[in-house]
This record gives sequence, C-alpha cells and structure tokens, in this order.
Amino acid sequence: MKAISEKQINERLKEFEGWEYQEGALHTIFEFEDFKEAFSAMTRIAFECENLNHHPEWSNVYNSLEIYLSTHDADGVTEKDFELAAIIDELIG
Repeated sequence: MKAISEKQINERLKEFEGWEYQEGALHTIFEFEDFKEAFSAMTRIAFECENLNHHPEWSNVYNSLEIYLSTHDADGVTEKDFELAAIIDELIG
C-alpha cells in the first residue's frame, strides 16, 4: 500500500469532522463521560482494528482517547487509515 500526499490527505480530511493531519498521521481526540465509556469505545475499536489488521497509536487518560493513524509499512498515511478513521467515527458516532 502506498502513502498518499499531504495535499490528498488534506482534501480527504474535509470528509471527516474532528480529524486533522498532524505529525505525519491522521489525528483526533475523543472525550467521553467517564473512563468506562472511553475504555468501552477502545474495546469496540480494537475488534475492528483486528479485523482490518491495522492498529492505531493511541492513548487514554481517564475520559479522553487520543488516536494517531498512519501506515508504518508505507511510512505515511494510506487509504487504510481513512478506512479505519471512518469505522472509528461510525463506532463513536
């Protein structure tokens, strides 16, 4: 899979609310009511990541979930990252 250009990334990001291109990856932060809701969301996302065999760089502090998506094999952002971002948005909805 081939990395896409920064121009293409920024164009595609217009379709995604709350995501930005940062540090060579798609980036977002979700805020939840509490830790339980944040961790539940992470669990739902984890199952989808396994299905895609594509895993985020993420961190959780109490009710906050920060996610970075990039494709390490391609050394950049690919369509696979946008696919996972769309799935995450649908799950968090």
